[in-house]
Formats: sequence, structure tokens, C-alpha cells
Amino acid sequence: MAALTPDLLLKAYAMGIFPMAESRDDPEIHWVDPRRRGVFPLDGFHISRSLARRIRRADWQVTTDRAFREVVLGCADRAETWINAEILSLYEALHAGGHARSLEVWEGEELIGGVYGVVLGAAFFGESMFSRRTDASKLALAFLIHRLRAGGFTLFDTQFLTPHLKSLGAVEITRAEYHRRLSAALPRQAQFNPPGYSPVPSSVAGMSASGSTSGGV
Repeated sequence: MAALTPDLLLKAYAMGIFPMAESRDDPEIHWVDPRRRGVFPLDGFHISRSLARRIRRADWQVTTDRAFREVVLGCADRAETWINAEILSLYEALHAGGHARSLEVWEGEELIGGVYGVVLGAAFFGESMFSRRTDASKLALAFLIHRLRAGGFTLFDTQFLTPHLKSLGAVEITRAEYHRRLSAALPRQAQFNPPGYSPVPSSVAGMSASGSTSGGV
């Protein structure tokens, strides 16, 4: 396999494939193209009453791109992970080039949750998330989806459909349907940090199927 570079990685995402390692200690990286793909309909995130209360409490701070490396390391901090040293280095390079983004959840100065992914056109390729407090990763996803809606994204790829993601509204589609949606999203323009975007917790907690993305200070 040719040396994996950030540019090659972006080309792979544009083709609908992504890299994984078998474990953190495995130096080999494999390309993955699932027959069935997990996606989040951007108007279908399920916010439970308890999560809505957690969001409205507003005692956790949400930031973007403040601690990208720490978010990736948080995602890798588990017994089994597909994130090895080369993957960490590659995604840091994508982040430096503006193609990999992170959303962080803080309790004071402590990073307690987050999510990171890759941005191409109007597609967001979710890579991984982590949580060190109950509901921290769910809150991160809620704020992320609110942001993607506001920024004009049309595709949120979750790679696989896990029971956890399914409970939050993610669905599974065929490889052919995924490629159709990807082809439609790539030529479009979207912004991870749209001008003037400043979400209030109540607007995030009150997201509905109508796709409202009202913000404010």
C-alpha cells in the first residue's frame, strides 16, 4: 500500500471509503467501504427529555477546534480502538489544513466529551466521539447537528450504525444510496463555523423535524 498522506485520505473520503487500524498497536491501515452505511438525517436527531434538560442547564461549555488532538486521544482512550499513531498524525494534519474539525464539551477546564470528523463540501464524516460524563457525547452530537444544519451541510456520515446511534435517530442506508448522497453533497459549499452562528442551549434542546437552527447570544 502506498504511503498514506492527508491528500490521499481526502480523495478516499470523496470516493466513500475511510481508513481503520485493527488496534492502536497495529501499524497497518485498512480501507473500509461498508455494504450498509450509517448516516444521521440532519432533521432526525432524537433529544430525550433528560438530554434536553441537560442542554438547557448550560453548565457545560461547548467549543469547536479548541482541543482537536485531545478529542482524538479521548476517542482512542478505550480498551479497543482503531486509532493508531499514524491515524492520529494524519488527522492532525487534516485539522491543520481545515479539513478535520472537533467539537468539545467542557466542565470548567476539564474536557469531558467530544466528537471529531472530516469536512468535504457539504458532507461531514463523523469519525468518533467520547464521553467522560453521562450524556456528554449525546450533548456533543446535539450541538454538532445543530451546527451542521446552520452551516448548510446535507450529509452526516456515521460510517456504521450502532445501537447507541440508532437510539439517537441515525439510520442505515445501502452503499449505492450513500454514494448518491455523497455525490450530491461534495460539490456544495457548507461552513462548519458559519458567520454569526452562536447557538443558545434552548435552540439546541428544541431542535425539531422542521430543521430550525435559530441562534443567538
